[in-house]
Amino acid sequence: MTATSVEKVNGKPLASPEPRFDPVALAEAEAIRTKAAAEAEAIRIEAQGKAEAEKVLAAEKAEKERISNERAAMRLEKDKVDHEAYVAKKIAEAAKAQADEKKTAQTAADEAAAEAKREAEQRRSECWWKWGARGIYAVGLVIAAPVQFMHFWDRERPFLIAAPALLEGLALVLAFGAAWAVAHRRDVAPYRVGIMLGAIIAAGINMYGGMTDTAIGFNAGLIGAIASLGGPIVLMAYEHGIAQKADGIPSWRERRAAEKAEEQAAAAREKARAEKQAADEKAAAEKAAREKAVEEEQARKDADRAATHDDVWKVADAIRSARGSRFVTDQIWAESWFLVTGCKTVGIRAEIEAQSRAAQAHMRTVTEAPVLGSLSLIESQMSPRRKKDPNEPDGRRNNGGTPPVRRPGQTAPYSPGANKQAAIAKAESVAKNDRPNDV
Repeated sequence: MTATSVEKVNGKPLASPEPRFDPVALAEAEAIRTKAAAEAEAIRIEAQGKAEAEKVLAAEKAEKERISNERAAMRLEKDKVDHEAYVAKKIAEAAKAQADEKKTAQTAADEAAAEAKREAEQRRSECWWKWGARGIYAVGLVIAAPVQFMHFWDRERPFLIAAPALLEGLALVLAFGAAWAVAHRRDVAPYRVGIMLGAIIAAGINMYGGMTDTAIGFNAGLIGAIASLGGPIVLMAYEHGIAQKADGIPSWRERRAAEKAEEQAAAAREKARAEKQAADEKAAAEKAAREKAVEEEQARKDADRAATHDDVWKVADAIRSARGSRFVTDQIWAESWFLVTGCKTVGIRAEIEAQSRAAQAHMRTVTEAPVLGSLSLIESQMSPRRKKDPNEPDGRRNNGGTPPVRRPGQTAPYSPGANKQAAIAKAESVAKNDRPNDV
């Protein structure tokens, strides 16, 4: 018996039968809906991640601007403080310079006042000394002249009355001549000799008259002799001082002060010489100690090199001898090491270089080789999932066949490798955004 389908009844088409449940189509629709929801969720998560990244970048940018502004403010504050310190320093320097200038002017004024006072005192003392010497001479003349007049008075020979004027005037005229010699910077010695001869003659005559003539008496003769000598001596002493001042001859006090200053200078020079000699001896001792230490260190180097690297030492010693050097220098040793071992780095030989390169190659292999197998967490996280066949049975249980809605935070966290890769990509993006645009 064959089943037949009735499409028309009484010439009229029948209505389409009610569609039956198609699990394949339903699964495909569910897969499409799930895929669309997953894509929407991925877009939302991506947009949220971008928003979070932009927020983080904005926060970092704001923090950078805050730090930059804070640094600028600190720099400005530092500049202000430096400027204030500079202004204060300049004000202090100006005040110090003004004070020093005022002090210098005050010192100069004090020195000028002291010099003026000293000059006034010198003029006053010189005036007193000048008129005192002349007064003594005049008093001596007044005393000595009458004695001589009485001694030479003779009625039969009245011309002898001029003898006192000759004797006393001789010393006076020679004193005037000495003053002229001082004023014209001439030799004063002949005038002084003449003054003393005239004074001695007059004094001798007065003393002789007092001793031989009772009318004069011994006392008058003695005082007349003293007056004849004292007046010219005092006047000659005054002229001597004036002559020394005009010639620039230092006084005894000035000579003593100069000798004392010279002794102090000699002592200072001797002290400086002794200190220099001590410093030179100390420097020589330190130099000898340094040279001895260098020689001992060089001897230690030579013994160590000869004992440890005999082949290189023989070449180095030959080069040293050929060049006439006292010892094997570091340059000679480096050249000898290169000639013997072929390596420019002192202390490295071929076997050490080979061992080092092998270790470096092994380290690069260990650190740069990719991680494969079950330990490759980055690959397991980033590789695409296998698409499930719609005809496969639903492996989920207790959910009525409807996939649950996934919420934020339900996704299992990525592995540390994936987080590291995301951080690297973020850093590259930040660096790209911070790079200035080419003009």
